[in-house]
Amino acid sequence: MKKLAKIILLSTTLTLTVLLALASAKNKVLTMSTTTSTQASGLLDILLPELEKDTGIIVKVIAKGTGAAIRDGMDGNVDVIFVHAKSREEKFIKEGFGTKRYAVMHNDFVILGPADDPAGIKGMKKASAALKKIAKKKKIFASRGDDSGTHTKEQTLWKDTGLKLKETSTKIVKKGKQKSITYIQPKGKWYRSLGQGMGKTITFADEKHAYTLADRGTYIKFKYGKDNPTSLEVLCEGDAGLANPYGVIPVNPKKHPHVKHDLAKKFAQWIVSPKGQSLIGNYRLIGKQLFYPDAVKQ
Repeated sequence: MKKLAKIILLSTTLTLTVLLALASAKNKVLTMSTTTSTQASGLLDILLPELEKDTGIIVKVIAKGTGAAIRDGMDGNVDVIFVHAKSREEKFIKEGFGTKRYAVMHNDFVILGPADDPAGIKGMKKASAALKKIAKKKKIFASRGDDSGTHTKEQTLWKDTGLKLKETSTKIVKKGKQKSITYIQPKGKWYRSLGQGMGKTITFADEKHAYTLADRGTYIKFKYGKDNPTSLEVLCEGDAGLANPYGVIPVNPKKHPHVKHDLAKKFAQWIVSPKGQSLIGNYRLIGKQLFYPDAVKQ
């Protein structure tokens, strides 16, 4: 009987240990909504395994446009957001949805187009002037049109052209309810709003001999990291207005008490730590640097 009791006790102890380990592992799963560029670039494949090694935190990634990622944070569907639309990030915090913006990294946006450059913008430094020239010549411009960080930047650049713009609305479905989002865009059939991610927009522009605005990281992947690379070339770059900063923001537990704020904060602090920043700064695709750390200078 004593032997049986010991076996039962040992079995119970092992079961409890396993259950506690599983519960602990589950509690360390963080849900993050992020822009498609952090995932499509391959950066998260470098960062997240190292994060898990150092902290035990496992990150469940939901990749989508920045606007949709921010809405996830506002709705409390995620614990943390990792996006690239600084004005919208600051508004997110001001309205109480986020606790703090951690400046993580940056790269830049570029205007892409066909090699023969029918609009004649190659070498132009002012992005808004290049867009205005494309519009005046009515050459096809492909817009993501998806409320992403890239789309947000593009709208700012169109405002700077001084051209007459029009408002257009798109409906999205969120939790079974339709929501209308309003954008501004130039007038004319030459302007194509796709409602697609960066990769599909680059592919469309390539096929249609068109222009588009892209983040440099995604462009590098499509130009140098694909078996069938895009033929589009960088025609306008270097404008201060094309800066593309990324930030991480833990969702505010005062708005959504269920979020794992402690884990989100730990993740944010790790990604701006010397190790996290070094991984970002040293990440290369085909020998080319995609992102530049903002929290720790290299």
